[in-house]
Amino acid sequence: MYLQLKSILKVDKPIKKGAKLIEDSIKILKKRGKIPLIPYITCWDPDLDTTEAILWELAEFSPACIELGFPFSDPVADGPTIQKAVVRALRHKPTFEAFFEFIEKLNKKGYPTPLVCMTYYNIPYRFGLKKTIDYALKAGLSGFIIADLPIDEAGPWLEVNKGKGLATVFLATPTSSEERIKKIAKVCSGFIYYVSLTGVTGARDKLPEDVINRLELVKKLSSVPVGVGFGVSKKEHVKMLAPYADAIIIGSAIVKIIEEKKKKAPKEIKKFLQSLK
Repeated sequence: MYLQLKSILKVDKPIKKGAKLIEDSIKILKKRGKIPLIPYITCWDPDLDTTEAILWELAEFSPACIELGFPFSDPVADGPTIQKAVVRALRHKPTFEAFFEFIEKLNKKGYPTPLVCMTYYNIPYRFGLKKTIDYALKAGLSGFIIADLPIDEAGPWLEVNKGKGLATVFLATPTSSEERIKKIAKVCSGFIYYVSLTGVTGARDKLPEDVINRLELVKKLSSVPVGVGFGVSKKEHVKMLAPYADAIIIGSAIVKIIEEKKKKAPKEIKKFLQSLK
């Protein structure tokens, strides 16, 4: 993917991480007739070495970007599968500083895929908002999804990130009004995360009947790509959503493989993603 991006964007030096790279990755993959996927995993689940191994396997699959969850003790948007992953990760006593160090080391090894930190606002707030941005830039992180930060309360975060180039991905939901979606689209960068259903994360057998209509609405109101997640776990889901979404986010189905396969998860995850094509 890195070589593909260098070729298409016509640059000879390493590509700078950030919102622009995520948006360009999505556009490039779509232009090549591929379905841009955005996998999610929880950092430190089951341990940091396995997290790194999974990330390298995922990079071989050329996703648009990867959501790397920083574990938080009260993950209110997440269902049982990711909650259990967080519990497993927290046993390692992770720190935000160690998280950035891990990403920086990964990027120094030439990691090609944009990484987005998914977490909850208490983490960057306690660490310090400016400090979070500074560490993220130094590490080569591409952006943040702060699951419990609504746009109405995002002023301080948006201010410290202004002009820095890092993606800030906000969530739009099935209950979001047109006016609210417009406001979300105005401050989003990287992509909008459209939540396909009401409730928490978790693999589902069926997706809501109105998801296509809602995706069409969000895309009409947004100038940044629209990714859809929550419940996506099957080839049929991907086939149904691909014509209407700019990217497809898959989390709980991957995390379930990690729960079951542990250190053997990297290869199994790659097989699973290949099965979705």
